[in-house]
Amino acid sequence: MPGGNVLAPAEAAAILFVLFFGLLALRVPVAFALGLAVLPITLIEPRLGPLLLVGETFNAYNSFILLAVPFFLLTANLMNAGGITSRLMELARALVGHIPGGLAQVNVVLSFFFAGISGSSTADAASQSRIFIPAQVKLGMDLRFSVAITACSSVLAVIIPPSILMIVWGGILTVSIGGLFLAGIVPGMLITLALMGTVYGYARRRNYPVFERAGLRETLCAAAHAFPALLTPLLIVSGKLFGWFTATESGCIAVIYAAVLSLVVYREMSAEGFYRAVLESARFASVALFCVGTASAFGWLLAYYQIPQFMLAGVASWGMGTTATGFFVAFVFLVVGCFLDAIPSIIIVGTILQPITQAVGMDQIHFALIGIISLAFGLVTPPYGLCLMIAAHIGGIRVIDAIRDVCIMLVPMLGVLALVILFPGLVLAIPRLAAPGMLG
Repeated sequence: MPGGNVLAPAEAAAILFVLFFGLLALRVPVAFALGLAVLPITLIEPRLGPLLLVGETFNAYNSFILLAVPFFLLTANLMNAGGITSRLMELARALVGHIPGGLAQVNVVLSFFFAGISGSSTADAASQSRIFIPAQVKLGMDLRFSVAITACSSVLAVIIPPSILMIVWGGILTVSIGGLFLAGIVPGMLITLALMGTVYGYARRRNYPVFERAGLRETLCAAAHAFPALLTPLLIVSGKLFGWFTATESGCIAVIYAAVLSLVVYREMSAEGFYRAVLESARFASVALFCVGTASAFGWLLAYYQIPQFMLAGVASWGMGTTATGFFVAFVFLVVGCFLDAIPSIIIVGTILQPITQAVGMDQIHFALIGIISLAFGLVTPPYGLCLMIAAHIGGIRVIDAIRDVCIMLVPMLGVLALVILFPGLVLAIPRLAAPGMLG
């Protein structure tokens, strides 16, 4: 066997992927399925041994960048507990509540605002679903529509900076995190507009209610109340861009800033609320980081057996250019996102596809945004669709009941993804202007 290994690349790949997807079919959690898929090969291959799983898992945790994940989750939960989210909702209502769709438009715009704080779509889906689904149904909006728009708008949190997926992507694939933050601004705005347009179409067809148009004084008051919270993404992105602090340090600063706003400025967070925010953040972070660890062990074995080169040996002969490669990358991530969480997808699939994009000269920030947007859409597509499952559970309906509306909303969102692939300038324009050294 080449290299003295017992298993050939094809055999190792078959064991890893068949076992992994078999465990997923049995409803084993993703993180455990990844770890269990690694174990048989470590027992078969004399050079490895089962301790490899433990070693590579803990090596993944030895990353300063990944410390940013729990910090950003804590920032979002502190802002929820401290009344900051309610002030952002007041501003969103003043700005767009009078547009057809009313509360659903507020739902989308609040997700846009909240995305600049949390970086986590699951946190957004959990908090927004509890607020908007019952309220929209009470106003006469269809429950399936309410679940679908809440789930779809929550994906903005991983596209608009600061994004946990951007931090993981930058750390794993060695791409400028500051550049990724800047590149996500325009696609995030376009997807927000696409969702607002979809809500407008629903509202006109179904005659959904609207709020009374806010006056200038009311809008300015709402903006003044929300202004300190809106400074959070600006503080994080500018600090990373100008080199004042790293991504992890920006997470720490965001936590301190959120705590000061909640405890000192708005004074709405109790000791019990602070405790719940910390507990919820720890729970979400432990799940995400456990996935990072086992996915890293899985990815290490892929590299050890040179499985990416084996799997993609024929792709290079297709003669694809940058645009065709972009659509190929999007297709792969869209399919993978239906079955696998975004973080392990980046670690496993991102490392497989990166050499192809480099070979055709694709900018790595452009590649990253195509992958991240595609994986974001996977959060609302079954059978995985974590954000859709959260929204459907809170709404009290089956996931399948909301699928039709989700598919309708995904059409313009996929249109934005196609524009990002066809026109790289949409994601690269701001990085080129603000920090051209981050491109490459």
